[in-house]
Amino acid sequence: MRTICFYFQVHQPFRLKPYRFFEIGDDHYYWDDFSNNSIIKKVAEKCYLPMNKLLLELIEKHQGRFKVCFSLSGTLLEQLEIYAPEVLQSFQRLVDTGKVELLNETYAHSLCSLKSKSEFESMVRKHQEKIKEVFNGYSPKVFRNTELIYSDTIGKMVYEMGFQGILTEGAKHILGWKSPNYLYANAHEPALKVLLKNFRLSDDIAFRFGEKKWSDYPLTTDKFVSWINQIPSEDEVVNLFMDYETFGEHQWAETGIFEFMRHLPEAIFNRTNFDFSTPSEVILGGSPVGTINVPTPISWADEERDLTAWLGNDLQDEAFDKLYELENKVKNSKDPEIHRDWNYLQTSDHFYYMCTKFFSDGDIHAYFSPYESPYEAFINYMNVLSDFILRLKKEEKESVNV
Repeated sequence: MRTICFYFQVHQPFRLKPYRFFEIGDDHYYWDDFSNNSIIKKVAEKCYLPMNKLLLELIEKHQGRFKVCFSLSGTLLEQLEIYAPEVLQSFQRLVDTGKVELLNETYAHSLCSLKSKSEFESMVRKHQEKIKEVFNGYSPKVFRNTELIYSDTIGKMVYEMGFQGILTEGAKHILGWKSPNYLYANAHEPALKVLLKNFRLSDDIAFRFGEKKWSDYPLTTDKFVSWINQIPSEDEVVNLFMDYETFGEHQWAETGIFEFMRHLPEAIFNRTNFDFSTPSEVILGGSPVGTINVPTPISWADEERDLTAWLGNDLQDEAFDKLYELENKVKNSKDPEIHRDWNYLQTSDHFYYMCTKFFSDGDIHAYFSPYESPYEAFINYMNVLSDFILRLKKEEKESVNV
């Protein structure tokens, strides 16, 4: 088996509106509907619709030999239902081909796997139900945790929920001399297969494609195929994992990113001995070469491939800890709006906006944040959380008095 596995993360958060201190206790609606609407529609026009159309054409042109997989967050699916149903329909058409795999994840693209096993299981079940509802009973077999966050312990939890495999980053510090281009197994539960991202080839497309200062610019299909052909003959699978917004949003159409993808499958078929597979096909078609040991969580973010994009400073840690202190009270709540807001407040983006990295990855963090500074993101989030706490206390008091 020599194959390429394309995986795309597709996620949009429910963004918080500017929420001032004097609104605490009075305004219980936190979400910026205008921004959520406008951003979804902008990304739909630039990325989702043209790229989904292209992928459908490629699947049909190559008679199903070209395959991809998606992880669609629950918060994305909700917003597509509200603001861009035509995009949701285009994803449904892709899945209906039988050549597109959907992965399970946490519903709200959250970091709960790092804090609460019960909330993690709840979020995963909620996402399973949403995928089944939207995609005609579809039941994912492979898991992708938020931002490819993974450890041996997280893998064990995922296995116990019935999944066959999980995707994560092929981080140098956990691979050592090993290659990411093989199927591996979880260190605690060898029955759980682990697919590792080839970060160099993935990031050549996702981050460097339109960078004119890059020594290998421009990245052509011919050049990329030549790199694929340089992969050692014994290597089995090249996992190309990236944000779906790479196409048209992060790398604009003017860079040639769509034409690159249009011609890539045919070049792979004609000039390499590689095919394309979904994660489930990789798992079923291969045997792990060994276990991969990841005692400390890794992710696909920044140069460090660790958790510091979300939990790397006092602001993030305080907000994160304060949020999950509320878990039991939320579980006892009978208010559906409390549960909705609890889900949305867990989304990892809120903590990402609080990141204070100012070195190699600082520009990337600033690009994605709607705030002027990490401190502003923290204050806004904590104001919202303060009101959320008051709502929980009020409901708790009312239930006692009944």
